[in-house]
Amino acid sequence: MNERYFHRVSKQTPTMFWINNPTREQADWAIAEGALGCTNNPSYTQKMLDHPKEGAYALSVLDQVIQDIQDDAKAAVEFQARMVKPIAEKFMPIYEQSGGQHGYVSIQGDPFHDEDAQYIINESLENRKISPNICCKIPTTESGIKAMQALVPLGVPQNATECFGVAQVYAICNSYEELAKTSGKKPYFVVSHIAGIFDDYLNQYVKENNIDISPDILVQAGLAVARKVYDIMIDERYSAIFVGGGARGLHHFTEMVGGRVCITINWEGTADKLLELNPPVVYRLFNPVPSKVIDELLTKLPDFRKGYLANGLKIEEFETFGPVQLFRSSFIKSWLKVLDVIKERRRTINHLS
Repeated sequence: MNERYFHRVSKQTPTMFWINNPTREQADWAIAEGALGCTNNPSYTQKMLDHPKEGAYALSVLDQVIQDIQDDAKAAVEFQARMVKPIAEKFMPIYEQSGGQHGYVSIQGDPFHDEDAQYIINESLENRKISPNICCKIPTTESGIKAMQALVPLGVPQNATECFGVAQVYAICNSYEELAKTSGKKPYFVVSHIAGIFDDYLNQYVKENNIDISPDILVQAGLAVARKVYDIMIDERYSAIFVGGGARGLHHFTEMVGGRVCITINWEGTADKLLELNPPVVYRLFNPVPSKVIDELLTKLPDFRKGYLANGLKIEEFETFGPVQLFRSSFIKSWLKVLDVIKERRRTINHLS
């Protein structure tokens, strides 16, 4: 019997498959295909409300939250927690069987407070109450690094997200290593490099500024940074595990196969397509990016330079880096939609009562 794609990837390489923002059914499917982890971001609840199969369930959960919590902002946070909990429960057997090495479910909450380190700390500690296998997402920004300073000594598993540049990786990983050494605590730690969103941002920049650059060059940008980040994490012997996120094409998975990495993908449009196509398992991560490609990207795209060079960004610039703002804007948009639904459902419930 022929093994399916992700099982072959798992058997033949150290590369791990994670599922992103899944429905309960998709989580089951992903686990059956060998998924070892799951990520959820602030868009999760909006996606579940809009999902043709999961929407009715999501609304039923939301209506109960609205009755339990009167404050809309707090209700949005609690709604996310209750939606993530059954997903975390599905991954708990993996977590338990692996002794806490796998089976984590990441959660990232209210995006309106990403610049508030104390809020990130408090939110992370609350989210940890959902399930033992919850991994708290923190932004790879100045405020996120400050939050880490409190969370590492508490042993809180963390996923450093909103990471687009080499400078961000150095800053967050060096901070973790120093904190682990001084505190004696070394909680589970992954760094999520978001190659697909970086590509989206650069594509938008090229269109808006009429940059003369070949699509064949441009398509390599996000993965060029990702490959460099992976090499740095290995060379520096950082404790963190590399996570690839924000996949916008099948290549964001297949081009990273071969390394000890966790690649997070959506079920619809990516995981299901890879299963359908059943491509060969080939080590591609270690294919070098031609120097002429890097040179052209560095010359023509200022933000590629900022992301690719070790000194491309200062810590205080992480927050305002274009790709970070683009990524966060999508979260804010989704979170606002959920708040609008909460207001409308609350009016309806109050009217009926």
